[in-house]
Amino acid sequence: MIIHPIPPLYNEESELLILGSFPSVKSREQAFFYGHPQNRFWKVLAAVFETPTPTSIQEKKEFLLKNKVALWDVIASCEIEGSADSTIKNACANDLTPILENSRIQKIFVNGSTAKKYYDRYLLCQTGIEAILLPSTSPANAAWSLERLIAHWKIALLN
Repeated sequence: MIIHPIPPLYNEESELLILGSFPSVKSREQAFFYGHPQNRFWKVLAAVFETPTPTSIQEKKEFLLKNKVALWDVIASCEIEGSADSTIKNACANDLTPILENSRIQKIFVNGSTAKKYYDRYLLCQTGIEAILLPSTSPANAAWSLERLIAHWKIALLN
């Protein structure tokens, strides 16, 4: 069983919450979200907000908070082989109450279908907020080009 090692990132100004499924091996090593260089999350979000792509963890934190984005994952602990979402077993969900009670979250987005599946199973009843499915920024989602991801995420996040 692996326990999620990264705390949620948000503040009282956060309006959008983006939830992944569970941190990859690289993200767990770096102790921050979307740490694998092939993951397109940071490129997509930077393009959505029309800013340079943040590179350091500090730049990423400042970028998210400046743009009123909160970030965390659906799963608090699970069994997983490497970073493959398809191998997740015995998942336990994170409690979103602290984020929702201490911010201005208007919308919840999930990065990929695995995050959506576990959100709907464990968290929808807790939050009462339907999560909006975004196409995964994972390199495993090769069907979506960077340009197509950016276009889709931009429409979803900025409307």
